[in-house]
Amino acid sequence: MPFAPVLHAEWIKIRTLRSLLGALAAILVATAAFSALAAADADDSDPLFSVFFGVSFGQIAAIAFGTTAVSSEFRGGALRLTLSAVPDRGRWFAAKATAIALPALAVGLLTGFVTLLVGRAVLGTAAPGWTEGLRGAVGCALHLTLMALFAAGLAAVLRSGVATLSVLIPFLLIVSFVVGDLSGSVADFLPDRAGQVALHSSWDGALGPWSGLAVTALWTAAALLAGAWSVRRRDA
Repeated sequence: MPFAPVLHAEWIKIRTLRSLLGALAAILVATAAFSALAAADADDSDPLFSVFFGVSFGQIAAIAFGTTAVSSEFRGGALRLTLSAVPDRGRWFAAKATAIALPALAVGLLTGFVTLLVGRAVLGTAAPGWTEGLRGAVGCALHLTLMALFAAGLAAVLRSGVATLSVLIPFLLIVSFVVGDLSGSVADFLPDRAGQVALHSSWDGALGPWSGLAVTALWTAAALLAGAWSVRRRDA
């Protein structure tokens, strides 16, 4: 089967599952709401991160979206039915990843620009400039998309939504709120911390906005490759 109809079939699965649509909506709501609350009580040290503070919570919804989109295939023999229609497992997994990435990126861009507008309205004269703000909005969208795909790859390896979320959510909360302040350490190269450098007005570590996103992209690529290997090598 050609790639286009496989992608179309995967997109139908995503748009017809309420849990996935709810996770996409939660990305926007959580990011914008927590960002607005943070901006209302922010200082002037890092206005860009004050605007996009809520990404730390929005990425949890992005992870839930990527995880659920893949783990649903391993319930009730759904994957066996899918592979009977699409025997090429590599093509199917590529279509699944694409079907996750496209809506995640679209919602991520919407989230980035809505969050920027809300943050600028709350901060007023202390808000970041448009150039810096647009960089943050795009960085926000890319980071959320990469985290959704990172979760999708891990879900393909673990074959369980519960197991994937049990690993990723505590890991991200610990990194964000416990070791996240250890700038210049190995924590800067973890997927969560690296991608969020693009959301800061200034940075002290070795990574910049785009190199940080590149590090997150490498983590995502590794997870997707591991997921593709698992799908190809293990029984459905």
